[in-house]
Amino acid sequence: MNGFQQKENVAMALQTLLAHKFRSFLTILGIIIGVLTVVVIASILTGMRESIVSIVQEFGTDNIFAFHLGMGPRMGGRRPREEMMRKPLKTEDAIAIRELCPSVEDVTWQGFAVRTRVSIQYQGNVARSFDFNGVPANYAVVSNTFVANGRFFTDAEDNHGLNVVVLGPDVRDALFPHSDPIGKRILINGRLFTVLGITEKSKAGAMGDNGRDGAVLIPYKSFAKMMPWEEWHFLLIKARDGQLNTALDEVESLLRRRRGVRPNEASNFDLSTADRLIEQFDAITASVGLIAIAISSIGLLVGGIGVMNIMLVSVTERTREIGVRKAVGATRRDIIFQFLVEAMTLTGVGGIFGVALAIAVSYLVMALVPELPASIPLWAVVTGFLVSVTIGLVFGVWPARKAARLDPIEALRYE
Repeated sequence: MNGFQQKENVAMALQTLLAHKFRSFLTILGIIIGVLTVVVIASILTGMRESIVSIVQEFGTDNIFAFHLGMGPRMGGRRPREEMMRKPLKTEDAIAIRELCPSVEDVTWQGFAVRTRVSIQYQGNVARSFDFNGVPANYAVVSNTFVANGRFFTDAEDNHGLNVVVLGPDVRDALFPHSDPIGKRILINGRLFTVLGITEKSKAGAMGDNGRDGAVLIPYKSFAKMMPWEEWHFLLIKARDGQLNTALDEVESLLRRRRGVRPNEASNFDLSTADRLIEQFDAITASVGLIAIAISSIGLLVGGIGVMNIMLVSVTERTREIGVRKAVGATRRDIIFQFLVEAMTLTGVGGIFGVALAIAVSYLVMALVPELPASIPLWAVVTGFLVSVTIGLVFGVWPARKAARLDPIEALRYE
């Protein structure tokens, strides 16, 4: 079959499609919904993954994250009671890691205000959303936190428990929308703290925010004096170059001994790295992706059955046309190809509409919910279109074979 005949078949398929617009739309509606579902979910998951990768890379790919609770992404639901009953990690654990683990270059930590309500204000301006932490002076270096304006506090300021603070850019905007905050004094739970610096704007964040832009960091000794009852600590451990896995083993072994974990017991703390966090997120997105595929498959199956049904009707309606084509020399192969092209064109158009709607919905989601990252992957667009065309090929075989088997004499007599 030459190229002219192929183009003619495609033109005839489009003509048939346009001649029955509403019928064709109802036929491919399932295809549109199936492709739309896959591409939209793929774009959201891809955007979230890019955001997660950016976050962990900002903290450092050679860093180990230690916490008494599980840190990986969760599918939902409550944490197990055993996990919630774990003892928090201590600053003494961080110091022991620094001193006793040869593959560790440095260790820092964050103290959390878990049981204490924190209020932050400046001359009537109130910070509504922030992450309040007490950290040592080495936190900036270990966590790759850079100061855009001013400076970070020193070891001396930390050791003396001075009331100084470093703010994230979002908190700066809330408290000082029209003035320079450096040297100003803000109220944290009624106590005056002098602003020393403002951190750089982060590159990305989960759901649009990674916590850094809303950071309120005070010296750990000041935090301990202010809230001595707060005992939750997140440890950030920097491994020496090329020794991440060795450092991970050393830290795990040391923490198990310090926390009295028996050899046959699971660790009562969690250690993660950038690669582990990304792998955990990928495992969750794979599960969500399978659910999305299952949901979209229903739409594609319904669309495929609709296409097969409409093509069988088309064969019946065009019996005389098929007889004429056979009478003037069309072979069975020509007839099969004609109807397969029509079915694939029908579902291909459905795929194009589905992809176009998915792109529009993804951009609409990004516009209406900026906190929800979305990135439209090319593979999802291409896969959505190819699957839609394949549906036409698969479900068009039976109608095409039925058309090809028609007897030309009986077909010409058909009324």
